This record gives sequence, C-alpha cells and structure tokens, in this order.
Amino acid sequence: MSIAVVEVNRQAVIHNFEYLKKIAPDSQLVAIIKANAYSHGIEGIAQLLSDKVDYFGVSRLSEAIQVRNKGINTPIMALEGFFPHEDIADLIDFNIQPVIHSKWQIDVLQSSPLEDQITTWFKLDTGMHRLGFCLDEAKDEFYRLASCFVVRKPINIMSHFSSADDLTSDQTLKQLKLFDQFIASIDDKSLIGKCSIAASGGTLAWSNTQRDVVRQGIALYGISPFDSPIAELQPAMTFKSELIAVRKHKQGESVGYGQTWCSLQETKLGVVAMGYGDGYPRNIPQNTPVLINGRKVPIVGRVSMDMIVVDLGINSLDKPGDEVIFWGPGLPVEEIAKHSGISAYELITRLTSRAKIHYSR
Repeated sequence: MSIAVVEVNRQAVIHNFEYLKKIAPDSQLVAIIKANAYSHGIEGIAQLLSDKVDYFGVSRLSEAIQVRNKGINTPIMALEGFFPHEDIADLIDFNIQPVIHSKWQIDVLQSSPLEDQITTWFKLDTGMHRLGFCLDEAKDEFYRLASCFVVRKPINIMSHFSSADDLTSDQTLKQLKLFDQFIASIDDKSLIGKCSIAASGGTLAWSNTQRDVVRQGIALYGISPFDSPIAELQPAMTFKSELIAVRKHKQGESVGYGQTWCSLQETKLGVVAMGYGDGYPRNIPQNTPVLINGRKVPIVGRVSMDMIVVDLGINSLDKPGDEVIFWGPGLPVEEIAKHSGISAYELITRLTSRAKIHYSR
C-alpha cells in the first residue's frame, strides 16, 4: 500500500455532476477526463460517469483509446484533435470525435481514403489565440471541412474562453459575440451541429454562454476555477500521507537541504512521507499549511524528493502514523494555490504515479 494517497470521493464527483447539470439544464455535459482525470484516475472516473454524462473530453487520442479499452461507449471528444503522425483510422476504430483546429488537419481529411465517416468539432479562435481558425479564414475552412467525404454532417462548432475566470473582464462577452456572429454567417444552417463555448468558468459565472454543450473540467472535481472555493461544489480529492517520525528540535537549529529554515524556539518537528517525487511542489513556500489532527501546521525547510518536514509545536501530541492532509476536507486546494502562487489546476495535475489513487464511497 502506498503511503502517499490520492483519495477520491466518488459521491462528491456525482454531486458535482448533478449540480453542474442543474445550473445548465438545457445543455449536454462533457466530463473532461484529460491528465488522468485531473489526477482522479481516468478509468475510475470514466466508469463512474459513463451512464451519466453525454460526452467525455480528452486531450490525446491515447487517453480516448484507454477509455475505450475499458468497454466504455460514451462519445469522446479529442480536444486537440489528431496529431501529424497519428493514424486517423483510430478515430473510426475507437469512435473518437476530433476537434479540428488547423488547415493541415482538413488537408488530411480531404485526402483520406477511409470509407466510414467521422464526427468532428470545428474550433473557432474567438480570442484565446492558441488553437482554432481565425475569423478571417474560418468560414472558408468550415466549408472546406464540410466538403470532406470522411466528415459526417452536421459539423459541431466550439471555441474556448481565455478569461472566464476574470469576472471584471469584458473579454468573455466579446468572444461570445464573435462566436455567435460566426454561426450566423453560415448560410447553410443544416451544416451546423451542436455548439459549445463554455467550460467550468463560463458555465458557473456566465450563464448566457451556455449553448448546446458545456465542458466541465476542474469544477467536476469540486475545485473552483476562480480564486475562492464554491460552496455548492464538493472537493473530490484528498491528497494525504502520514507522519513517519516526530523529533525534538532545538532553538537555532536548521532542518533539511540548504539550511533554509532555523527554529526560533524549541519545538517538535514531524517528518511526512511526501515529496516532489509524489508531485508535491519542491518550490512550495515555507509556512504552507498542512492539516494534522484537525489543526493546520506549517511546512518548514525545503521539500525534498520523499520527505517534508512540518513544525508541530512543542506541546504537540502527534505521533508516527497520524494522517497528514495536504489538501482536502478542512484545507481546500484553493487555499494552497493562493498561499503558493501555484494554480489549483497545476497542483492537482502534477501528481505522480507513486501517489496511488484510492476510491471511497
């Protein structure tokens, strides 16, 4: 059994799914399970939600194939489409719906000898400027995609907000306007399938952006896309380990590599079996809290590969084997993100395979 554990509360994931459906009742829902379902376990989450969600969303074809190999038949969107050296026959063999974002992908589809057809999502660049067709070329490329024999009609259309988490910005509404203008510009409306632009931030904060389909990533796992936790969401992940040693520590003594911290008074230090080898950031600031026996105590010294040291206090009664929560109930990952300057997205998706996933409830 691994001592560093990612405990996933399945009931919390279902609660969050039901809440997100409630606030977007007229939209279909994509459960985003890329990056190992944000470190919640792609296979476990896919099996949990396969009969509930309308789509799964992944980043890579390999992720989609992994889900298909578990016998799951829910439609899957490949958010980065297919890559230059991949066999597009996999899209048909595994029933994967690619996002088409570049001219070269349309070139490949135009020249494809495949006889079966592929359901696609045409990506419009409304302001993210990362993937997708710019407005001045999008209409011609949409019709070019529609002319491909291998492409099933109608064609779904999507875009992605760059600043939905900034509630003071007008960027989201500007992007929405461009998205709607493009859809209106397509003369043959029979070519237009489902439309999607809102992800977690858009769904939660900009209800007017909900279209046929909403894409739920971080919110599905109970984590806010904004700076502060959302009361209606239930965090699904508890990232934890345990104390493996408790040591008396003298005033003025340092601990760990580089002697970056020295105690101002006598205290007790706890050594936790957790480190950057498990995905906890090496550059986390000192005094970042962890939760032990219901109270927050600070990290001291430098995070090493396998161990982290915390200041328990001179009167502490903590002992080896006691649970240490790095984020979870009582210590939201949003709090760690705010303290460290590392986004909650990065904190949860950087966890390594050494931190084993256990499912509860």
